[in-house]
Amino acid sequence: MSKSLSEMTLEELWALFPIILSEHKDCWHDWYEEEKERITIILHGIDLKINHIGSTAIHSIMAKPIIDILVEIPEYSFMGDIKEKLENNGYICMSEQENRKSFNKGYTDKGFAEKVFHLHLRYFGDNDELYFRDYMNNYPILAQEYEKLKCCLWKKYEHNRDAYTEAKSAFVLKYTKCAKIEYGIKK
Repeated sequence: MSKSLSEMTLEELWALFPIILSEHKDCWHDWYEEEKERITIILHGIDLKINHIGSTAIHSIMAKPIIDILVEIPEYSFMGDIKEKLENNGYICMSEQENRKSFNKGYTDKGFAEKVFHLHLRYFGDNDELYFRDYMNNYPILAQEYEKLKCCLWKKYEHNRDAYTEAKSAFVLKYTKCAKIEYGIKK
């Protein structure tokens, strides 16, 4: 009998869920739209902003086939109630901070499901990923540089998602800052 995901060590989880990069697929946008609709129904009555973020939202570059979704809510909303609603609808809370929660959906004890989602729950305005996404889409040559970086890091960190993300962070921070300057954001 196999272990449940909650019984696995981090190393076992990384082995079961390695970093995989895939050619860009048009269906990723459709998967986002379908999940956005589900989230809107689940969180009916809450003022929301929902956006497709991450590499699957950057046109024409390789990406992990995981749809990242940013859900922004007003600061007066109680994250605990929203967490409960998401968990009751198939999302697993993976990390929690006072102003941020991260959820996964599509991870099974046999590996990835066909559709995998990461949902990032934040308060309005905590959305730097939008600037990076838009900047990469507006500057395809930079997006190709980002893809090259990801490909160089892929096999090195195939079983260490945290190290993979950390190794990309200087690039992401640099161009998020450039985007904010270009778009006139004073954060």
